[in-house]
Amino acid sequence: MAGSVTSGSSAERVGYITRIQSFSACHRLHSIHLSDEENKKVYGKCNNPHGHGHNYKVEVTVRGKIDRVTGMVMNLTDLKRCIEDVIMTPLDHKNLDKDVPYFASVVSTTENLAVYIWDNMVKALLPNLLYEIKIHETDKNIVVYRGE
Repeated sequence: MAGSVTSGSSAERVGYITRIQSFSACHRLHSIHLSDEENKKVYGKCNNPHGHGHNYKVEVTVRGKIDRVTGMVMNLTDLKRCIEDVIMTPLDHKNLDKDVPYFASVVSTTENLAVYIWDNMVKALLPNLLYEIKIHETDKNIVVYRGE
C-alpha cells in the first residue's frame, strides 16, 4: 500500500518521551514596572507581600529519532539528571523571587517559569531535542511552552 511503513522498513521513527517531576516553591506576583496599586489590581491575592506557594508538577518532553541500536530517543537516566540540575536543584523548596536570580527582574508567573526552565533545559540537552515544557501550577492551571 502506498505511504505505509512496514516493520522491516528503513524509515526513521520519531518518538516523544515525557518525564514528570514535582517541586515546591513560593513566590509573589509583583512587577517592578507597575505601582503597588496596579500590582494589587493585576495580581490580586497573588500579590500578597508575604508570597504564597505551589506544589508544581513539570512535564519535560523531548522529541527525536528512535535510535536503531538502543531503541531510545534518549536515555531516561540522562533526562532525569538534566531535570535534577535544571529544575530540582535551583527551584525546589525555594523562594523564586529571592533565590533564583532570573526572577529578580522577571515576574515569577508560571509562564515565565516555563520560559526559565525551557532556556536552561535547552542548554543541558542535545540540540533540537527539547519539545515541550508543561507546568501544572494547580489542578486547574496549566502552562505549556515550546520555545516559541
